[in-house]
Amino acid sequence: MIGKPTLPDDGPKRSHYDFVIVGSGMGGATMAYALKDSGASVLLIERGDFLPQEKQNWDADEIFVKHRYQNAEQWYDVDGKAFTPGNYYYVGGNTKLYGSSLVRFRREDFRATEHEAGTSPEWPIQYDDLRSYYLSAEELYRVHGDQFDDPTLERSEPFPYPAIGHEPTVQEAADAMKRLGFTPSNIPLGVDLRDGGGCIRCANCDGFPCRVLAKSDADVIAVRPALVSGSVELLTNAHVDRVRTDPAGTRATGVDVTHRGASTSIDAGTVIVSCGAVNSAALLLRSANDQHPQGLANSSGTVGRNYMVHNNTVMVAVHPTRKNTVEFQKTLYFNDFYTKGTADHPYPLGHVQLIGKLQAEMLAGQRPMFPKWALAYAAHRSMDWWLFTEDLPDPENRVTLTPRGDIRIRWVPNNVRAHEVLVRETRKLLRGMGYPLVFSQRTGIEVNSHQAGTVRAGTDPATAALDPNCRSHDVDNLYVVDSAFFPSLPVMNPALTIAANALRVADHLLGTTSNTVSTSETAPTQHTTKR
Repeated sequence: MIGKPTLPDDGPKRSHYDFVIVGSGMGGATMAYALKDSGASVLLIERGDFLPQEKQNWDADEIFVKHRYQNAEQWYDVDGKAFTPGNYYYVGGNTKLYGSSLVRFRREDFRATEHEAGTSPEWPIQYDDLRSYYLSAEELYRVHGDQFDDPTLERSEPFPYPAIGHEPTVQEAADAMKRLGFTPSNIPLGVDLRDGGGCIRCANCDGFPCRVLAKSDADVIAVRPALVSGSVELLTNAHVDRVRTDPAGTRATGVDVTHRGASTSIDAGTVIVSCGAVNSAALLLRSANDQHPQGLANSSGTVGRNYMVHNNTVMVAVHPTRKNTVEFQKTLYFNDFYTKGTADHPYPLGHVQLIGKLQAEMLAGQRPMFPKWALAYAAHRSMDWWLFTEDLPDPENRVTLTPRGDIRIRWVPNNVRAHEVLVRETRKLLRGMGYPLVFSQRTGIEVNSHQAGTVRAGTDPATAALDPNCRSHDVDNLYVVDSAFFPSLPVMNPALTIAANALRVADHLLGTTSNTVSTSETAPTQHTTKR
């Protein structure tokens, strides 16, 4: 395990870098890792700092009630109402607090799919273009899984590590689902359960920073090994104000940065934007100039448009007389409704997975008027699920900037009927499994960890900002490698696809044909799991 590096506070060491990467989340960090042995000079710029490794990492009250690590600025909806988004500005980005679900999109997710509310469009790349990179990303991020237990998963190769398995309470749920004709599967997870690995399968993983650094987040897995190489430099506490271009507007020349209150300009051979779908779009819009008056890379007018997040519901199933003794709950999902619907809704519905075990403090953050004893009683007897349904691209769902430069989000959920049916069918399933009390709550505009689509890729410069290799159609050396490039948002966690695509684009940038990357600092030597 590579410890937190000591970084200088006096700004970048050079005035020019071969590659400048803006954002150290899953896309930017994986890109830096993939470039570390290329011989090129790489600057990785992060708006935040390292998230502290401290005892409060596993304190539910600190995180969910006091919001200790919430450091994003406020955004605004179309009515001018402020909200705090589910974004985290740290080295590693949102992966510092994610649930480590590292799943592949399915082959059909890259094809056009009909929904009742419209068409989910075809991607300019297909599953086979990412297949080998998925495997490389799984190796890099130490993914545990079972290649055989989910019929929607097409793969011939085993996972780098076997599935971590279910605790008894979850196994009982899986058995009950099978008796009802469903197909429970193991969630592919990125945690360090190798022999000698640091994961202790605690209750404080999903939604928490990992105090022992055993979660496969982008900081620990990608950024720290990249820095050890010596060719990658990290600049923290640095806000990129704009991307500069040459006078003709055809090439990016670098970035203007505010670092610890001081302004500086950094020149670049290639600029790679990876700030998350909202902030990547916002940066390109802020970078408007005389040659690009609508925003950089925006001759198509699509930058900021087609903003997507999943339609989400949290569902809590409670058995009032039976305690749930599970510690590490997030090990099971089911995809029985992934590509099919019901008799009254013959369209795809979505994906359902367990989440980390809810604690009373987590519920208190959402239900502050309820007495804590009641929340604790429910939490000790609940099994907790997350339901996803696809949000279709809509050009009117978009990211814009206010006159002050603040981020404004217009998002009206669509494909809602499919989500309602998924909620209905999942509630029926959970009651059939023996849970008489089932509660659910839709999430709102602030729950946006699965954001996508704002700088979409496509072959036609009139309708897409990026080409299939995630290069701007307008600016020769400008790339976007986070989920902003997604033409659609399939109903799976997007993190692994972001990482796999970053490896693919890195090969393109380096002109290589290899489908793998070296994972010598982090990849396992023994593919076994600690039980």
